[in-house]
Amino acid sequence: MSVEAETEEIAGEKTGAESEVVPVGVKLGSTRTVIALPSEDGEGLRTIRTLTCLASYEDALTGEEKYLYGEEAAREYPDRVEFMLRSGLPEDDDRAELTQQFFTAVLESHDIPEESAVVYAIPTIDNPVGLDNLAEVIEGSPIGTELIESYPESLCGSIPAFGDGLEAVEDIFIAVNMGSTNLEASAYRRGEQISPFTTGSITGSEVDRVIKSYVEEETQGRVNIDITTAREYKENHADFDGFEPFTDIIQQPGGGSHEFTIERSVMDACNEYLDDAVDAFANTFLSQLANDNMKVYQLALDNPIVLTGGMACIPGIVEEFERRVSETMDRDVSAITADRPDLAATVGAQRIAVRLAETL
Repeated sequence: MSVEAETEEIAGEKTGAESEVVPVGVKLGSTRTVIALPSEDGEGLRTIRTLTCLASYEDALTGEEKYLYGEEAAREYPDRVEFMLRSGLPEDDDRAELTQQFFTAVLESHDIPEESAVVYAIPTIDNPVGLDNLAEVIEGSPIGTELIESYPESLCGSIPAFGDGLEAVEDIFIAVNMGSTNLEASAYRRGEQISPFTTGSITGSEVDRVIKSYVEEETQGRVNIDITTAREYKENHADFDGFEPFTDIIQQPGGGSHEFTIERSVMDACNEYLDDAVDAFANTFLSQLANDNMKVYQLALDNPIVLTGGMACIPGIVEEFERRVSETMDRDVSAITADRPDLAATVGAQRIAVRLAETL
């Protein structure tokens, strides 16, 4: 079974291609799984990016249960596609088994070498059962025979934002991970995680659900989109710099089609998300950090706040986060993100893998 995925070459990375042990970075994300490893010519980094989902169906001839994975599953079976890591982690044995099945299929489809040093970017979540299940998925995978390590997703995602090396691991800063299933914030002091904060109430997935609801309201009940379409609206059209209304067409149940225009739904949902994220960051996390370690709080705010995660891909969100936090705190703060926030955690994990492979 081939797993449909986007592949991309990133030039200019120190990939570790000269090592006998292949350094690999992996993020098993709630929405997308991303893998990074040296390209075949050794001149750059190859990334593989696919939706973390599967859908089962019955073979019309044999009655056998079969599976589709990634984009193919979401496109063909949007009504019953299952995202196994909706909470960020496999919550039970069944989801762990499905995640293992999905991950193995992706690895086999893209010839990820077993003799590898693998670093996983994992979420910061207080969920021992889910973390244990994820550990089982990682340890049960065929890759990483030489080394397996894991580091916080927000730290890995911050590494490309700081430069071409591992400067983030030697600095003091704050990272905010705007993920699909959690909003995470943490301070880092030379790689040490300090005062981690997580909430599952402010998420990219919730934005998708709100967009779905708002589209129905905006079209006066004439249009009811699924969650996959709502996510695509967000990824393709959300823009804090200059959102433009867009038109789509749906097929009517009785035949024919209906054309409609979306003017408010996407950005209303995104603005509400950002307001909630800024409030949680400024009024909950920063207060917690100041109480736990005032010196780190002071030093970290002298550096830019790093935004990571899928929501950080929305054009203009970094500048808008910066502006709203500055207004809330009544002081100037700055924010940055990597050029490709959707790949950053995996690229950062791969850079760590390169460094660790050098010590083997």
